[in-house]
Amino acid sequence: MKRCLLCCAVLASAATLIVAGCDQSRPKPVEGNVLKDKAAPAVPAAQAESPAGVEVQQTQAEPAKAEPKPSAPPPADKPAAPPVVAEPKKPQEQKPAQEVKKPVEPPRPQAEAKKPAEAAPKAAEQNPADNDAAKPLKKAQALVQLPFYINTSDGMALMKDNSVLVTAPNINNEAEAPWILKLTTDNKIEKFFDPPRHPDTGKAYPFGICVDPASGDVYYADLQWFAEKKANWKSRVMHIHMQDGKPQKATVLASGTVVCNAVIIRDGYLYTTDTSMLPDSKPLISGIFRFKLGEEGVQVKQPLDKDPHCIATIVSHNEKIGFGADGLTFDSQGNLYVGNFADGTLHKIEFDDKGNVKTPSPAPVWAKAPFMKSCDGILYCPKGDKIFVADSQANAVQMVSMDGKVQCLAQELTDDGKDGRLDQPCEVVLRGNEMIIGNFDMPVEGGVNKKFEVPNYLSVIKME
Repeated sequence: MKRCLLCCAVLASAATLIVAGCDQSRPKPVEGNVLKDKAAPAVPAAQAESPAGVEVQQTQAEPAKAEPKPSAPPPADKPAAPPVVAEPKKPQEQKPAQEVKKPVEPPRPQAEAKKPAEAAPKAAEQNPADNDAAKPLKKAQALVQLPFYINTSDGMALMKDNSVLVTAPNINNEAEAPWILKLTTDNKIEKFFDPPRHPDTGKAYPFGICVDPASGDVYYADLQWFAEKKANWKSRVMHIHMQDGKPQKATVLASGTVVCNAVIIRDGYLYTTDTSMLPDSKPLISGIFRFKLGEEGVQVKQPLDKDPHCIATIVSHNEKIGFGADGLTFDSQGNLYVGNFADGTLHKIEFDDKGNVKTPSPAPVWAKAPFMKSCDGILYCPKGDKIFVADSQANAVQMVSMDGKVQCLAQELTDDGKDGRLDQPCEVVLRGNEMIIGNFDMPVEGGVNKKFEVPNYLSVIKME
């Protein structure tokens, strides 16, 4: 009778442990949402596996205490009851652990369902486990202090003579006039161009800037959203006509976008992003537009995603930040890459032989990492075959190889920009072995930078 009672007690104890293990592991399906949290996808994965391992150990340990069943007559034999070890192995079949593992699988089918986005899950899976990728390889330092009448710098473009154009919308203090500056080859700051004001708002906000390699003319984005701090569909792309290396008049290439931001030229076409193209859409839909050089005074039509100049869209899921498609760059194969500011992801757009976009819209994620918090200005470097990302929110510069892997190049965890350190990087440009970095220094919710201060600097990283 005692033996029967003891058997019942052992079985009841084992059953209780199995149930407890299942209940404690049940919250693990939350891991299906890990991919939505770009800040730290790796942590939930580690936490999810730990409880399962602990429960299996408990299932093995507890039945050992109840092993007196065959040794009940001689109590001294209580610790050593080998015949009973086989019975507690039922919990060791780890059915609870297998049941816990099953809910972890759903994220993969969700990612694989979008065939064009297959590269994105690959990059996301590799980076969380690679802790070294988040460690910065280099440190930025001051290149030049900007004049005190410059409180906000943004876009940059390399000229043929190795000088660098720098846009300064001065949105941190609009009492100061906006300017387009020139950084000379000996690192002196000069005023290059006084941007014309919009006829409706009386203001100018020069942001992204580029140089036509064929003509030497300069194009820049006039981001009129800041005139009212809301959508007014008055942003435009401006064309500065150059003569003998000197700027002449500026004319309107295209107008009517919401947040005209980056600009880049390739094969006779200008590409630009509208970072908040459909401002009321949820999730936010932003777009990429293409205009043929030589067109002047183009007025895009609403809805903007239906205008024939809109060649692609991307979707942003971070509702706290209403800005999506931002930086633009082309690789050596002619593929276009778009930085998603809000989500911190890179998107790749491919073209056929006739220049038509063959990537589905919205363009899928091509590269991401938990430590890459935003993608502002981006730049492809043929030497090394890498894309550099100004990660405004992480106060960092990231480096992305062409297989989608991300490595932190430089980062500052402070936000004061002291001595020319990184202070919310917004743009990068390469001049020889120098990576020159513009610092926006206008805090955005969720970013490292919490306050604005002067002076403003251009930073530099010495590249090999």
